[in-house]
Amino acid sequence: MKKVDMIVKAPHFYAMDGEGVGYKTGVALVVDGGKIVEFCDADKVDGEYKADEVLNLEHHAVFPGFIDGHMHSLDNILRGLAQDTNNWMMYGLQPFSNAATLDDSIQGSRVAIIEAIKAGTTTLGDQNYEIDSVAEFVQKVGARGNLTLMFRAAKRRVYNPGELYEFDDAMGEEGLRENIRMYDKWHDKDNIKILFGPQGPDFISPEMLLQTQKVVKERKTKLHLHTQQGDRETYQIVQRYGKRPVAFLEEIGLLDENLIAIHLTDCEDEEARVVARSGASMVVNPASIGIIDGIVCPSVVFQEAGGYVALGSDQAPGNNCHNIIHEMKNVCLFNKIKYANPEVMPAWKALRMATIEGAKAVGIGDLVGSLEAGKQADFIAVDLNFPSMLPVFTHPMRNIVPNLVYSARGEEVSHSVVAGQVIMRDRKLVNIEEEGYLEAVKDRPDAIGKRAEEEFYAIDGTNAQFMREGKL
Repeated sequence: MKKVDMIVKAPHFYAMDGEGVGYKTGVALVVDGGKIVEFCDADKVDGEYKADEVLNLEHHAVFPGFIDGHMHSLDNILRGLAQDTNNWMMYGLQPFSNAATLDDSIQGSRVAIIEAIKAGTTTLGDQNYEIDSVAEFVQKVGARGNLTLMFRAAKRRVYNPGELYEFDDAMGEEGLRENIRMYDKWHDKDNIKILFGPQGPDFISPEMLLQTQKVVKERKTKLHLHTQQGDRETYQIVQRYGKRPVAFLEEIGLLDENLIAIHLTDCEDEEARVVARSGASMVVNPASIGIIDGIVCPSVVFQEAGGYVALGSDQAPGNNCHNIIHEMKNVCLFNKIKYANPEVMPAWKALRMATIEGAKAVGIGDLVGSLEAGKQADFIAVDLNFPSMLPVFTHPMRNIVPNLVYSARGEEVSHSVVAGQVIMRDRKLVNIEEEGYLEAVKDRPDAIGKRAEEEFYAIDGTNAQFMREGKL
């Protein structure tokens, strides 16, 4: 009998191997040393293995942990403050962003990470202007981090529509140096990887973009870049360089397998195909871009061109939540509506975007995303006794995946395991006391609001008008 760390027993497993969802039943999952050993016949596993821990998940389905390919957790302190408005970044978010302190943002970030984990996310693709606090907390809760320092050369102020950004190259160079420092400090330490993140091609010079790409290639990591993320970026690039962003990036040689292109909001279909064919991947953030821009990004076209697409939750001032189940549902619904075709983007494909294809898109498909021998044991258990998951059909078809994508809310996730370590058990995070982190944000909105008030009303955006009219 072989000694191992863990045996997982459940009636349903979705391994996400092969081209579909890799459904397995009548088996148990064997884990040792943080990695998956094998699926063993459920009737034989106790005779072949002795485990330090046996997870008996008698009414659950087990899935690979979800990948959130793109989020900004430090914006979470401003949840719900910038929806329903045009010129979202400058007129919606900026007054509150200017008013929040770094400590405000750090406390909000911790709540975002707790929220994401409790809804099934095990890999957090977090991009922020400050990363140390995020990396420390991700390690503390036991999750996996795919973290990016976001930096820019465009000076930080409110820009009016049509106004070109003012560049401070020294600020961009300092940001790249800081990203390198973060890489040296955190990369490949306790489930943390560090990516490089100029905010977007409109926020930094071509020379700095290429310098960053060189650093990325030398360190064998990824460039995590907002790419043609909106008409604002398109305008800036066209005015400066006479080309739309994708053509500009192709011309300077930035489109390749090292690039994770975020959003592609303002991409025409052929531009999306160009990015996919270059070997770059994509992260689509359906809810965020739907709320901010009213646009369905070209993820279907990107996939049809052979590219990998991950799902992302983006940020709470735009999206309002960090929940990949929410994104699976939205990517399905939005594309069905866009193409007026209910067969476009079925639930199983969205699940692949949240797991194996998402992992490949963000550069960790060799580690996680599917339940296969040799991979890291990152998985979640979904309680099928929740009303949103009932009833359960197994023949003539299984309805577990459609129910997960179209019905679940996140509270159905009962357990979360990262590298063979349980980080959430029966919906309670095991490495931290959640309540203290939730309490830490409750007394901050009043001070932030007072600091933001003058600029908020001076800008007089949609939400300021809603306030005056008693609509909020």
